[in-house]
Amino acid sequence: MKLSRILLPLFLLCAVPAFALTDDQVVKYIKEQSAAGKSEKQIGKELMAKGVTPEQVKRIKAKYERERSADVPAQSSVQEYDGRKLVTSTRDVEEVTVVEGRDISGLTYNSSAADSENVRKRGSRSVYGRELFNSKSLTFEPNENMATPQNYKLGPGDEVVIDMWGNNEEHISQVISPEGSIMIAQLGPVYLNGMTINEANKYIKGVFARKYAGLGDNETEINVTLGDIRTIQVDIMGEVSTPGTFRISPFSTVFHALYNAGGINDIGSMRNIQVLRNGRKVATVDIYDYLFKGKQTGNIRLQEGDVIIVPPYSQLVEVAGNVKRPMAYEIKPTETVATLLDYAGGFSGDAYGGMVRLERQNGTENELYNIDKAQFASYKLKDGDVVTIGTVLDRYANRVELNGAVMRPGVFALGKDIVTLTDLLNKADGLKEDAYKERALLYREGPDLTLEVIPFNINDILTGRAPDITLRKNDVVEIASVQEIFERGDFTIDGQIANPGQYSYVENTTLEDLILRAGGLLEGASRARIDISRRVVDPDAVEQTSVIAQTYTVSLENGIAADGKRGFMLKPYDVVHVRTSPGYEVQKNVLVDGEVLFAGTYALQTRNERLSDVVRRAGGVVEGAYLKGAWLSRKLSDSERLARDEAMRVAQQNTTGEDSISINKIELSDSYNVGIDLVKALEMPGSTYDIILQEGDHLYVPEMQSTVRISGDVMFPNTVVYEPGKNLKHYINQAGGYGDRAKKSKAFVIYMNGTVAKANNKTPIEPGCQIMVPSKQKSSTDWSKILSIATSFSSLATMAATIGNLLR
Repeated sequence: MKLSRILLPLFLLCAVPAFALTDDQVVKYIKEQSAAGKSEKQIGKELMAKGVTPEQVKRIKAKYERERSADVPAQSSVQEYDGRKLVTSTRDVEEVTVVEGRDISGLTYNSSAADSENVRKRGSRSVYGRELFNSKSLTFEPNENMATPQNYKLGPGDEVVIDMWGNNEEHISQVISPEGSIMIAQLGPVYLNGMTINEANKYIKGVFARKYAGLGDNETEINVTLGDIRTIQVDIMGEVSTPGTFRISPFSTVFHALYNAGGINDIGSMRNIQVLRNGRKVATVDIYDYLFKGKQTGNIRLQEGDVIIVPPYSQLVEVAGNVKRPMAYEIKPTETVATLLDYAGGFSGDAYGGMVRLERQNGTENELYNIDKAQFASYKLKDGDVVTIGTVLDRYANRVELNGAVMRPGVFALGKDIVTLTDLLNKADGLKEDAYKERALLYREGPDLTLEVIPFNINDILTGRAPDITLRKNDVVEIASVQEIFERGDFTIDGQIANPGQYSYVENTTLEDLILRAGGLLEGASRARIDISRRVVDPDAVEQTSVIAQTYTVSLENGIAADGKRGFMLKPYDVVHVRTSPGYEVQKNVLVDGEVLFAGTYALQTRNERLSDVVRRAGGVVEGAYLKGAWLSRKLSDSERLARDEAMRVAQQNTTGEDSISINKIELSDSYNVGIDLVKALEMPGSTYDIILQEGDHLYVPEMQSTVRISGDVMFPNTVVYEPGKNLKHYINQAGGYGDRAKKSKAFVIYMNGTVAKANNKTPIEPGCQIMVPSKQKSSTDWSKILSIATSFSSLATMAATIGNLLR
């Protein structure tokens, strides 16, 4: 007989707790009993009775198959039972019978599809106690290591151990036969079925006295003990997950048997479980006695042939709402609303306990009942009842509220300590210093819960000139502060001040005070003129005027207002403008570089200082300077930079595809070249050639040049030697001639001084210049035109519209 053939059915059948059998003992037992000729089924039942667990069987089987896997290739198959997978090995197993059972090591299986159809669907309600027998950690397994109970009766399958010592010594171990007896040499069969251990001990002693002398004289002692115990067979019927016949330990109780049967199903009763023995009822089990009181009345130890019957429930009642354990409960016909509330753990903290609502079906329709608190203990429930517990009202019976300019605003309890308005103010530690005492408001609920406002004078009440106000529940007292009643707008100061900005209003603030708060005047501030603008406020006006602001001009002497405005008082929302002194100028520098005697940075001395003035201050040009090539770089002003950015934005909106990519790649500089003629500027000082300089200008005077550069769409862009008198054609030929896509009519010359001229054969070519030959463009967008006009408009709107037209 193959070991795996026995282990797999055993794995599926085991449903009793663990005994102290090692893996090697299990394997040894299987081999010995197989050699004795016992069937697989009988060996499996015996091991099950000895407490071999499913985990132990699985472990032994896996170990056995690993040892065999080197010689025999394993084949596995996956069988499905009721949607669940059971993996079996086909190497040694020729046939597996799946029996109804529990979840073993994570595997759940059913006997057949017909049986699974008989399993009722679980209801939507969660019934308290129904999951008791479905927990893997609560099996109610018996303790096999305890002493044999005094009332335990021997039966077939029990091992009886007889020990004698004294004048005669003998050790006998026999298993009670199916006929109820053991076989003793020279004495024959000894019938022990139905006896307790004590009864068997006395009986065996009397039987052995016929064989052994001295037993009657106490010279030889005899002791009978119980060795391996048998299993008993019980039937579990009715509303359980797996009804049927089960072999369990003889020490098992009703609870352990119910656990083996998979627990109670959705319609089974937990309050009226019957235990029958020899056709007579010997116990009634109420699981709620165990769950709520810890009592195990009726949870008796089972005997061979006992029948457990779980009938359908009698009454299920659901409790919902504000209880600690809202769910369904099985109720006996004599139990009341008070009992149900006890089962549900009582009311929750926010429950309304004066009444519960009951919904009941009368066979035709639903009915509602209001059960008062006085009826809880007497009102009996019926099957299908739903009891709902409401919540307390979201309001207070004794609350008053105090807000505003008091030391401790908040909610207070109306009662013995707080009856009147004065009591409430005292409880809040009084008014704040800025409380407005001339008028406060009391909001009070009317009989229909509409709000009414009661104004009162706090000063009059506190001084006794007016009667105190008696408070009612839900009164709300609002006490405003002076700052809330009287508007106090901030001061604003800007211009030549250290910290311009807004400053909070402070009464009696003067102009000098505000300047001091703002960090004082800056170096460029004008003390001769400081302007103050004030809002026009005329609450009694009945028609609109043309005056929208009042302005004041103040001068300062040594930080104090003069001109009769000494101590000029500011009002809320006053705006102070500190002007810049017309006699204040910051140095404006220009850079002179290149072929001058003293190159470097020079500060402009006058507003209209010109090119010739700065060159003269730099010591003039040195010998070898190329005056015609001198150039001037100028920084963009803020308005010019804004115009350029706007031009680029409009261009971006009006371009797509490659043009859009091209415009994103354009690198823009914050400076631009100004075309100058330094020769004429020096020859004619003060003329239009002698331009006026601006801050940040950079004048560069190069040394003499002797080359000309040819770029663009030519065959070979090149830099060649300057030859006096040669025209454009000569230099184009020096670059190999025009390219295939050259736009000859648009060629131009860029001179070193920043000027540009259209190129033709009459255009003078000078040393250091650059001849540019553009290509015929694929895009119709003329970026050079757009960028050239970017800073030429005084209005951004005009510039944007012009660019838009160009792009279209």
